[in-house]
Amino acid sequence: MTTVAHPAPNAIHAPSPSFGDRLRYGWADTANLTRRDIKIWTRNPAFLVFAVIQPVMFVLLFRYVFGGAIPTTVPGGYVNYLMPGIIAQSAAFASFGTAIALARQMQRGVIDRFRSMPMARSAVLLGRLAADTLRLTVTVIVVLGVGYAVGFRFLTGIGPAIGMLVLGIVFGVAICTISAFVGMAIRDEESVGSFGLIWLFPLTFVSSAFVTVRTMPGWLQAFANNQPVTIVIDEMRAMALGGPLVEHGWQSAAWLAGIFVVFIPLAVRAYRRS
Repeated sequence: MTTVAHPAPNAIHAPSPSFGDRLRYGWADTANLTRRDIKIWTRNPAFLVFAVIQPVMFVLLFRYVFGGAIPTTVPGGYVNYLMPGIIAQSAAFASFGTAIALARQMQRGVIDRFRSMPMARSAVLLGRLAADTLRLTVTVIVVLGVGYAVGFRFLTGIGPAIGMLVLGIVFGVAICTISAFVGMAIRDEESVGSFGLIWLFPLTFVSSAFVTVRTMPGWLQAFANNQPVTIVIDEMRAMALGGPLVEHGWQSAAWLAGIFVVFIPLAVRAYRRS
């Protein structure tokens, strides 16, 4: 005798959400995690203060300690040459927070709890990047205000000035995607902090951020002239002080697009493997 199995009378067969619903839920989850990170910062304001102190110290040190010994030919003197480099460096260094925060969440099991919840997998990374974008935007604006206080001036009008700030922020977000991958791949907070110093410090200092590349040894100029930090800073400097925009403009766009295309999938893969 064969028994026919029937579905339970109270079973509910919910339809699968549409693509639009999944997209809407994903954005809602991302917004919630972004607010979560921002609340953490507002309850620990010392974090934001210390995040801003370092770039302000760089501005003051290079402006008043090293500036008199570094000759430049740009209009307005060394402070005008310096500030685009400081803004790009500050945006890049702000990415340390991305890697360290993700590594800390990995160690403490926060990522595991997020993965067990009914939420979009992408929201963890997107929420982190959105919050860090706001943080580095605040940092860049504060650094620019300090630069104005010590003599920096835009020479090209409001449009290129805004373009310079936007480019600096996008550059910082691109470095944040690299840091997100590093944080998710290494997973150890102390190791992540040390690794960030190893690759980011040489990349920013062996560039046109603080001195002209032609003052470096010939073998070092080849690297400094063709690495993304120099290319982005030269474009930012042209926007702030005037100069050709096309060559470094498309090179900057190519480098930034390449970083996003490579490291966003790597960060997502590292998150899934976690």
